[in-house]
Amino acid sequence: MRKSQHGIITPTQATIIIISKTLSVGILTLPRTAANDVGTPDVWIALLISSLVPLAMGFVIITLNQRYPNQTFYEYSDLIVGRFFTLFISLFMILYFIIGTIFAVRIMAVVVETYLLEGTPVTILIVLVLWLSLYLIVGGITSIARVFQIIFPLTILTFIVIALMGIGLFDLDHLRPVLGEGIRPVFNIKSMTFSSLGIEIILIIQAFMTDQHKAKKVIFLGVLIPTVLYLLTLVMVIGALSIDGVTNLTWPTILLIQSFEFPQLFFERLDSLFLIIWIMQIFATVSISFYAASLGFSQLFNKDIKRFIYGLLPILFILSMIPQNLHQLFWLADMNANVGIVLFGVVPCLLLLISFIRRKVQ
Repeated sequence: MRKSQHGIITPTQATIIIISKTLSVGILTLPRTAANDVGTPDVWIALLISSLVPLAMGFVIITLNQRYPNQTFYEYSDLIVGRFFTLFISLFMILYFIIGTIFAVRIMAVVVETYLLEGTPVTILIVLVLWLSLYLIVGGITSIARVFQIIFPLTILTFIVIALMGIGLFDLDHLRPVLGEGIRPVFNIKSMTFSSLGIEIILIIQAFMTDQHKAKKVIFLGVLIPTVLYLLTLVMVIGALSIDGVTNLTWPTILLIQSFEFPQLFFERLDSLFLIIWIMQIFATVSISFYAASLGFSQLFNKDIKRFIYGLLPILFILSMIPQNLHQLFWLADMNANVGIVLFGVVPCLLLLISFIRRKVQ
């Protein structure tokens, strides 16, 4: 694959893409899912443990990528396991990115309709985001990375502002006692591992990096920064609302922000400001997932990527309208996350092992 066909990105841009892929719906739902899984104030410890999973996955993936420089997974897997298995694995991977796209865009539409634009048809919101994503990804990976560079600092700034404003509601007792029920609960890390998925995009974007020797640094920062932001969110929400207080809340982070009272500020609805930035982050997640799925079809069948970008657009819209409620939507996300753990945790290990064996035999 020639990089010039799709563009090039710097290691910094690659890091931002990974972070943007990771930070999405989990910001709103992680406190609830983590509280339900762990059931103790030690959710922050469980989050730190769970961050080791994507970190390990990432280092395995870049080790595999570095054996086939300048090629994406869709291209080099053919050299390892042949055409048939490549099609099988790659189609599952494409399906994973498609489901990730429709989940993010549908959740975005539901939240916006509920909190920002009440009464606006969900279909309109979905079409708008998908069309904007299409407009972005047609420009290639370089255009995607540049837009993400604009969104990223806004996201960091928003997190810092919200954390500072939440100090007044924070109660340290809600995070005590530490390990009061022993160490076993903190290993219930399933939901937090799912929220950390995003590192898998390195299978695609490392081929476009200008300096692939910095891939380890990209992985480390791509896991560290989302972990810190998720940890900040988790501690602030649990610290303000308590474990019992968040277990039955669909969007606990939004409720916390709505609790802020600063009448002296000109901008009083801080939840609206937060959601505007969050929508940008969801847009980033949708765009890179949409691009990864389109690129997969393009490289598998050796056709121009634009025909798959335009072809996937109506399919994504139709699929995003299938879930009838949030319960079905979250079930779909959980199922996709389970598939993702196998695809990006187990499959790269097997391919790396096969690659080593094939090289030794030759």
